[in-house]
Amino acid sequence: MVAAMANRSYLYSADSLPSVGDIPTPVRCISEHNWSIPLAHKLLVGRETAVVPSMIWSARIGIAADFAGGSKLLGDLLQVVGQGLADREFAACVDKTMAHLDKQQGKFFLLETGEIISIAGNDLEQEVRDLVAHDIPAAVAQAEAALAGDNDEWLASVRADWQDHFGPFYSEWLYYSFPTSVSE
Repeated sequence: MVAAMANRSYLYSADSLPSVGDIPTPVRCISEHNWSIPLAHKLLVGRETAVVPSMIWSARIGIAADFAGGSKLLGDLLQVVGQGLADREFAACVDKTMAHLDKQQGKFFLLETGEIISIAGNDLEQEVRDLVAHDIPAAVAQAEAALAGDNDEWLASVRADWQDHFGPFYSEWLYYSFPTSVSE
């Protein structure tokens, strides 16, 4: 019997951006999600989004974004989602998420999507450019409209499936973890 590998999206934070052959130090683990890129990951990389070299793959398929801006966007949306939910589990998820983001804070979010985008068998670099040009901005636009009170149907669907969108899927250790400091 062969076990199926779960393809994941991985989210990290760092104080500098990766370059070809160079991984920032330290890289802090934020989150991983099986089989898709969840709304939370898209929102967290939704501010000042750019394509950068991957820390895992040998292609330019990493996605970087402003940590503070993405954290604020997600935090604001979680507050609005929570206004329509009387759910202790959701409140605990929000508390854990925000505490984890505070603890793992960096200057940048770094999203690794190679396992997810490779499933389709298309050009990986084009897939990432499409994420940055279309999918991520579309998710941000939906969230911003909900924050403005103009997207009730979308907000209701997010509330109904909040666990798929927001977790809990945060951890200090991911399948791909990096050393937190360079040994001397």
